[in-house]
Amino acid sequence: MTKISRRNFLYQAGLLTSASLIPLDIFAKVPKLQLAYSAITWGGKDLDAMKDIASLGFKGVQLRANAYDNYKTKVSELNEQIVASGLALPMFSSGNVEIDPAKEQSTIDIHVAHASFVKALGGTSIQLTNSLRKKGENPTTEQLKRLTFVMNEIGKQTADLGIQTTYHNHMNQFGETPEEVDVIVQAMNPKYLKLLLDVAHYHQGGGTPAKAILDYKDIIDALHIKDVQSPLPDKPEDPKAYKFVELGQGNVDLKAVFDNLQKINFKKWAIVELDGVPVKTRTPKESGEISKAFLKNNIGFKI
Repeated sequence: MTKISRRNFLYQAGLLTSASLIPLDIFAKVPKLQLAYSAITWGGKDLDAMKDIASLGFKGVQLRANAYDNYKTKVSELNEQIVASGLALPMFSSGNVEIDPAKEQSTIDIHVAHASFVKALGGTSIQLTNSLRKKGENPTTEQLKRLTFVMNEIGKQTADLGIQTTYHNHMNQFGETPEEVDVIVQAMNPKYLKLLLDVAHYHQGGGTPAKAILDYKDIIDALHIKDVQSPLPDKPEDPKAYKFVELGQGNVDLKAVFDNLQKINFKKWAIVELDGVPVKTRTPKESGEISKAFLKNNIGFKI
């Protein structure tokens, strides 16, 4: 062996030895899912949101019903902006679902209209929420099943358009607690309706998001990756006081969430969401940078 080849051999051997000392599981637990970011933080300034989200390196954007109000007669204009940003549209916030039989058809009609709008924009899915919970009252099993029945009906019609309908669990709504979410999930027709699991809402509602990922692995279509702080520093004795914060700044065990997403081989969309900047001196993009840093440094994503 020549002197040069021996040096090269020793160098390569050293690299292999060093690599063998790195625990492989720090790489293996990064799920091969797709990361998007919700425009909600920008408060309706969707064009600014898409520009910032693209610059942060995320691959998709979630728009809200305000985009329908602003662009329903200018679909091609919005579509051009989405294409120019290089972002996919994996989810659209379609809004509220009513369970009053007198409002059922109008509820279905508005969500089908949103689905048609999303289809024209090259999107794939809509999410449904509800504002039916009354303060101090828990929904009955019958009410939860009625909600799911209407959502199933919406899903049947959006499926004809090639758009997936999903249910988004949410605080202060039907589906706040894990027990309520389970009633809804069990009543879903998986052919037409799937689950958008919001890990922060589920955590604040008393559940364990990582466990829910395993329990509902066959019906989860997308996730909101989100963090929540509770209790709050100024209300340490109030367990019901909470604030949504950037990833890594709250109480959700996000590492366990991503570990279980890898375990179930989840490859669909996970959408980072933050309702508003928690520190008013920050911009939405600065909050996005904090969450991006967490995903890169603590989970291992290459964004």
